[in-house]
This record gives sequence, structure tokens and C-alpha cells, in this order.
Amino acid sequence: MAVIHQTALAPTKLELLTTWLPSRPWYRGDAAGPALAKAGGFRLDDPQGEVGIEFMVVTDASGDDLVTYLVPLTYRGAPLDGAEHALVGTMEHGVLGRRWAYDGCHDPVSVAQLLALIEGRVQAQDQNISDVPALDVIGEHTGEGPLSPDFTGTGTATSTGTGTATDDREGTELTAPRGAVLRLHRVLRPAADDQVLPPAGAIGHVSGSWSLPDGTRVRGTFAVLHAGT
Repeated sequence: MAVIHQTALAPTKLELLTTWLPSRPWYRGDAAGPALAKAGGFRLDDPQGEVGIEFMVVTDASGDDLVTYLVPLTYRGAPLDGAEHALVGTMEHGVLGRRWAYDGCHDPVSVAQLLALIEGRVQAQDQNISDVPALDVIGEHTGEGPLSPDFTGTGTATSTGTGTATDDREGTELTAPRGAVLRLHRVLRPAADDQVLPPAGAIGHVSGSWSLPDGTRVRGTFAVLHAGT
């Protein structure tokens, strides 16, 4: 299990996202920049123990309506080759030193672990406490047999490596060479009565909960997987 250090970060994660989010196609807030608050999230463990993986949920109160975003982040001790386009920023960690933060949709380690969560091979972990499962985060595999799509090497919409990653107004879509699609919902919406049902035609999905500014807990879909050929 990854060890979560209780230490200072400079800049903080929210400060990094305040600068980065307005550059995303799915950003809905004020042009002057977001007003962010942490709303929830979870972590996944890197089997090699090298890469920190966090799926942050943040709320933005800068626009006319409150918007909730899902932001997968990976934290590395050195730059990730070929991923300059996915760099969110660098931070100084009080224990680990300089960390490079990347959009997790473009990091093969986080994508592989998200697929493992959908398949039920790994358990989501608490965002803030070491060795504590995040029981409200559920991965479900509704298809048959093991998952095999190869999203590694995901790059920009022009394609690098073996897959592509494309942003639109609602989320990020990863496409494997044989047509499998993993879609992350960047703009989150609560499910009616907190009942998250498998999307039509999906072979897997991830759901979880987050907090609204008034303290209300809501639940929705984080990611959906559709099969290829």
C-alpha cells in the first residue's frame, strides 16, 4: 500500500489545478479562473511503488452554477518521457522532494490500475489515510472474461503510442487499437436517488461519491468501459 505523507506541498494541488483547469475543453468556470474546493476522491496503488495515483474530485464555484470535476493525477519523482503535453505542474514535497504531476489519463500506470479496479483486481484506497480502503468507490465488470484493451502509450488526439486520448466538453475518451473505449467523466453529475446503474452497452464502470459545499453526499459515475472488437 502507498504511504500517504502528512506534509506540505508547494504549490498545493488546488493551486496547480487553478492554473491548469482553464486550459481544458471541459472547463465550465469563469474565464478568470476557478474557485476550487476539495470534494472527495480516492487513490490507487502502483504495484511497483513508484507512482502516486490520485483521482481528485473538486468543486468550482467560479461560474453561475457549481461544477464538479474529476481530475486523475499521477505524481512522479522524474519526468515521464513523451508526456510533456500532460504535465499539470511540479510541486515540492516536504518528504519526497520535487514531484511531477501529470493528467492521469495520459499516464499508463494510472490507466492500467483503473482497468484493474473495474475488473475487481484492486481496491480503491482512501484519499488521505494510508492502508484504508475507499469502500464507497466501486468498480464493476459486467462483461465476460478478463479485460484486455491496451491503452498504454495514450497521447493526444493525434495519437501517440498504442492508443489515443481525446478531450471533449464532458470528459476524456481513451481508445485502444482494437476499438475498446474507456471514458472518464470529467464533469460529474449526481445520479438520481444515488442509484448508479451500468450504462447501456458498457462492460464495466466505476462509481463513487463526493461532497457538495453544504455537506450533502452524492454519488455518480466516474468512468465507463465499452468493449472493442
